[in-house]
Amino acid sequence: MEADEGRLLAPFAQKSGQSQGRQFPEPRHAYRTEFQRDRARIIHSRAFRRLEYKTQVFLNGTGDHLRTRLTHTIEVASISRTIARALRLNEDLAEAIALAHDLGHSPFGHSGEEMLAECMREHGGFEHNRQSLRVVELLENPYPKFPGLNLTLEVREGLDKTQVSSLEAQIADLADEITYYSHDLDDAIDFDVLNFAQLEEVDVWKVAADSVRARYPDLREPDLHKLIIRDVIDRQVRDVIVTSAEQITSVKVQSRDDVRNQSVLIRYGDDLAEANRALRKFLYQNVYYHPRVAEVNKRACEMLRKVFESYLLDPNRLGDAAARRIESEGLHRTVCDYIAGMTDRYLMEEYERIRPSSRAQSRDPAALP
Repeated sequence: MEADEGRLLAPFAQKSGQSQGRQFPEPRHAYRTEFQRDRARIIHSRAFRRLEYKTQVFLNGTGDHLRTRLTHTIEVASISRTIARALRLNEDLAEAIALAHDLGHSPFGHSGEEMLAECMREHGGFEHNRQSLRVVELLENPYPKFPGLNLTLEVREGLDKTQVSSLEAQIADLADEITYYSHDLDDAIDFDVLNFAQLEEVDVWKVAADSVRARYPDLREPDLHKLIIRDVIDRQVRDVIVTSAEQITSVKVQSRDDVRNQSVLIRYGDDLAEANRALRKFLYQNVYYHPRVAEVNKRACEMLRKVFESYLLDPNRLGDAAARRIESEGLHRTVCDYIAGMTDRYLMEEYERIRPSSRAQSRDPAALP
């Protein structure tokens, strides 16, 4: 497989056989490349499984077809492989980074992240990309000889996002954006937060909608908007592939080291980048801060804050494994790690345990006083 990579991948792709290795040396595997091993370790981690019960935008459990953090992650991985394949880059590396990129995300989506950041404001802060690194380097412990998953430097570098890294890491980063732009639109329509009249003001939507209606003039909801979303994604992916290939050629990148001496090369064309900025602004105004989303998230995040405070007052609630880290990591960081790893459901259950009077109430944050 490593020989195939040498023949088939571009000279500036990250080759498995040229990995800079792992923090703790391990024997090589007989029939899996280094990045394939990373992918498997991520998929089999407990943190990955918990993503199924973490909110993407709309609170987990409020709709059968709404995205969770897990389905979002799988979609990012799929788009990452498509772009990497088209550019002759390492699909396994791009996919591994994509699969791990949200392992550190808190419960209750970005609202939960903001609340944890507020709770940690005087204690080093909280940011989910950094937390994903903590998960794979420290908090997951399936191996007796070292902490974390002991992933390759290339995957951990891709999660860090503090410097120009491999093209595969850049792909995973942009695939994340493509995915949440398009699928947050999809979920918002399903959740009756957005309607077609509003969306006609958005260039990214209008271009795709006009194309779909020209091909299928008799198509109606819900099939219509599903095809429009598909066209939105297809346009984004095609644009990234064409633009990125042009960028790579124009700066004459010939090696992995050349990539690090350039600015970001995986990008949208100028027109689509501008349209996406307008789309992002639209989503914040009409989806993320919509009362049906914001009010529920606000109540859920108040639950998170109260659970955080209860652990500070009584660290014994953390359990033995987490409590053992207090001496090395400090109480606030240990509590933050524990809560960031929770699913929405488990945090709600913890809230009920610290608020006995809440047991008679609904678990739905929207129903809490």
